[in-house]
Amino acid sequence: MTAEQEGFWPEMINNLPEAEIPIEGLRSHIFQGQNQQIVFMSFEKDVEVPEHCHEAQWGVVLDGETELTINGRKHRLGKGETYFIPKDVRHSAKIKKGYKDLTLFNQKDRYKAK
Repeated sequence: MTAEQEGFWPEMINNLPEAEIPIEGLRSHIFQGQNQQIVFMSFEKDVEVPEHCHEAQWGVVLDGETELTINGRKHRLGKGETYFIPKDVRHSAKIKKGYKDLTLFNQKDRYKAK
């Protein structure tokens, strides 16, 4: 069965705890490691994430598109592309409805499970 036939995320991801991320239109699931977190994100509407910074972040776009501004430089990303945001580098995002990604945060407590 393909991801499209059963919904984008397989049951093993949907069964993970939801991440407590205060962004309207975002559905997310969190996998907690000892020192890092992996977050599976799906956006149900267009979202603008204001500029902020934190520990290092790496991600891969699984579907849709986004515009990341990293340290003042804009990057348009689509399906299959990856990005890396170093620790303490300011960044923001304009995320389109339908965007899905897998993000690794080099921080064990970036988000809490709901």
